[in-house]
Amino acid sequence: MFLDKLKEEDFYVLRGALASGRQSPNNFGGMFTLTIFLQALMVFLAHVVVGYDSQFPYKNIILRVHSTITILIIILSVIFSIPTVYKKMEVFQYLISIIISQNLSGITPFFFAIHILGSINVSITSLILASILTLILGLLVFVVTSVRFYLLLTKGEYRKGTSRDQTRQKFEAKSFLPHVVIGGLGIVYFIQFITSNVSRIELNSLMIGIIGIILFYGMMFVLPEQLVILYCKKRFKSFNFNKEGNIYPMGSGEKVG
Repeated sequence: MFLDKLKEEDFYVLRGALASGRQSPNNFGGMFTLTIFLQALMVFLAHVVVGYDSQFPYKNIILRVHSTITILIIILSVIFSIPTVYKKMEVFQYLISIIISQNLSGITPFFFAIHILGSINVSITSLILASILTLILGLLVFVVTSVRFYLLLTKGEYRKGTSRDQTRQKFEAKSFLPHVVIGGLGIVYFIQFITSNVSRIELNSLMIGIIGIILFYGMMFVLPEQLVILYCKKRFKSFNFNKEGNIYPMGSGEKVG
């Protein structure tokens, strides 16, 4: 794997959210409990409330599949909110946190947007093409972000340094453009698709659809970083927490076993 060539100090900045405690196993345990109800509510709103008038093909099958997957995620959320479990399986708990965040803030909002498109009187072919284009643009956001993230790591942009924050902010401010362009294309296409196929649409529906697309692209943008942190938790001891709930210091070495 490409990341295997990098050293522990190359990932230093990524420890920030862990070292601060925001993404500690204890915090995740509490958040998992809250997301149990939130995930169920979001799926219900997306597929039943917003999707009620949707003409999107196979929407009932999509509802069953998404609901089944969400139920499985909820079960895992319950299991990994138990201290005796997540303290022994911290890496797997972080993987579950990625799945929860992507399902709650990325996949489900995507279905909000898709069902709003499906409520417009257009052909099934047009709906499918619009959905495919949205997914392709989301994949492009993920790929571009992944490549950019890897280049940043290899250039040492995530190492510890006194001027790291200022340097990183200036560098990243110039490198957001490709992601903004790709995500903007998806939003513009969504608005164009709606306005060209319907003479009147409620502002609330339009805003829900736009927000759904923005959230979907936003989660594709953060997914590479989530996966790299997961990789670091598997490889380095310094990205994990001890029995007392404190993160191991840098230089603790790679994990064994």
